[in-house]
Amino acid sequence: MIPVFRPSYGKEETEAVKKVLLSGWAGLGPKTEEFERKFADYIGTKYAVALNSCTAALHLALKAMGIEKREVITTPMTFVSTNHAILYNDARPVFCDIYEDTLNMNVDEIEGLITKNTRAILPVHYGGHACDMDRIMELAKKYGLKIIEDCAHACGGEYKGRKVGSIGDAGCFSFHAVKNLATGDGGMVTTNDKEVYLRLRKLRWLGISKGTWEREKEHKKYDWQYDVEEIGYKDHMNDITAAIGIVQLGKLDGLNQKRSSIVQMYNRGLANVPSIERPVEKTYAKSAWHIYAIKLEKRNELNAYLQSKGISTGVHYYPNHLFDLYKKYRRVLPAAERTWERVLTLPLFPDLKKSDARWIIKEIRTFCKKDKANSS
Repeated sequence: MIPVFRPSYGKEETEAVKKVLLSGWAGLGPKTEEFERKFADYIGTKYAVALNSCTAALHLALKAMGIEKREVITTPMTFVSTNHAILYNDARPVFCDIYEDTLNMNVDEIEGLITKNTRAILPVHYGGHACDMDRIMELAKKYGLKIIEDCAHACGGEYKGRKVGSIGDAGCFSFHAVKNLATGDGGMVTTNDKEVYLRLRKLRWLGISKGTWEREKEHKKYDWQYDVEEIGYKDHMNDITAAIGIVQLGKLDGLNQKRSSIVQMYNRGLANVPSIERPVEKTYAKSAWHIYAIKLEKRNELNAYLQSKGISTGVHYYPNHLFDLYKKYRRVLPAAERTWERVLTLPLFPDLKKSDARWIIKEIRTFCKKDKANSS
């Protein structure tokens, strides 16, 4: 089977992990610190805090912004981590509908959802394509709201020449095994707010004032003394993961370019298939192309057909507001409820062979041609 996603690793990642294992320091330490520094420089923020997942990043970023028991305007078209993170903070998700072309949050609807209890907006850069951040930031300024960007799909993506994750009050990234920068698992919060940065460092390590590596570095020896200043979590990254992350970060732009080349092949190959709607890229965005999601009426039939040909596909996502857990937050979202039934994610990863991409295109065209003939 051709998978939907696959990480791109080489000997550099293996050697980086080997060095960490031989160093005797595999936990939260110097490699994590180096990864944070290099990642912040890449994104264009003052600070970055490395964590064990993007779920942890979203949870702690919201907590550090003080949104407990408040409302957060969010999207249903995302992995459930986005909205679980709101619930983790005992806050209320307020679902905003989406644009049917980008599958991003419909900015035209945000203002009508703002109440006296609204504390933040959580835009998700779906598939790697940036949301309309200027308009979101204008609303944040007008109503005094925090903006936490969910950049899980969008590492390396841009909005008007700026890296996503550098525009809002915080950016949350995923380094899960299928993501553009893949460490197996892991996450990062980027921010320019020093107070948020310092609190995140405590929250990720059980509320402890200074981690082991910080104390060792400061005193040039092991120092056991620390304070616990609040209830925190066991959410930090480790140096094995960080070592992979440093190597992957150095490759990221090149890997994203490979993704873009495959997207161009898909776009050309499916251009004149009337039943297929291809993903868009707005003029303000440079997509990271984590997901290539086509839309068609016979999504389920095409999915079954491609599976029979050894081609895996996916559906991203079942709208979160329709899950049982979110019943009490449910509202009618026509675009999301209509569009998700047409969305199908095609294989997209840097090492996808061009011959396989051509084969995928050929099989999609064959299916659509047969379907059109049967419908005549």
